[in-house]
Amino acid sequence: MRRVNRLSLEELAPHLLETPDPPRPLVWSDVFGNDRPVEIEVGFGKGLFLLTASEACPDVNFLGIEIVRKYQLFTATRMAKRAQANVRLACADARRFLRDCVSPGSVQAVHVYFPDPWWKKRHLKRRLFTSEFAALCEVVLRPGGVLHLATDVEDYFAMATELVAQNTKLDRLPPPDEKVPAHDFDYLTNFERKFRKEGRPIHRVDYRKPS
Repeated sequence: MRRVNRLSLEELAPHLLETPDPPRPLVWSDVFGNDRPVEIEVGFGKGLFLLTASEACPDVNFLGIEIVRKYQLFTATRMAKRAQANVRLACADARRFLRDCVSPGSVQAVHVYFPDPWWKKRHLKRRLFTSEFAALCEVVLRPGGVLHLATDVEDYFAMATELVAQNTKLDRLPPPDEKVPAHDFDYLTNFERKFRKEGRPIHRVDYRKPS
């Protein structure tokens, strides 16, 4: 992660969001300095989705949640170099953050792309998609808000869609189209680029919170 060191923490600070201590709901207008709609990506990795989405949608605020500190700093560097003022990055456990720091009905969309399946039994507690997580997504979404999920793992997809069906009242939407990328960075994430080039099928689903 040597590229991170090219910018100081002071230069990255505008993009780094500290979890409130003690935990409390964030006020988005305070976080971003405006009242634009907010979308959250859970598990942003190296930040390709946040980079492309924030550039394409400058009138939307994006918050990324990632449990790995080095990826928070790496992605903050990408944002700082491009002066992406509409992105904030939190290093936190997503379930705790959504539960404690995001007000109910305050988010336009939640994006979950290629979460780690954590297949081993001793690692199940690390798995992102649980009944609690599905319910939290419904809680934080505003009426009409959308949950986006993509994964290359068919079993994980089946498990996640079952959890959403059992634990929420979100409406499943028609499958989103898989666009043809125009260039090597025209993918949702680095994982999508890797998997599609390997010829793996990608499973996608969107859900909308009833108005």
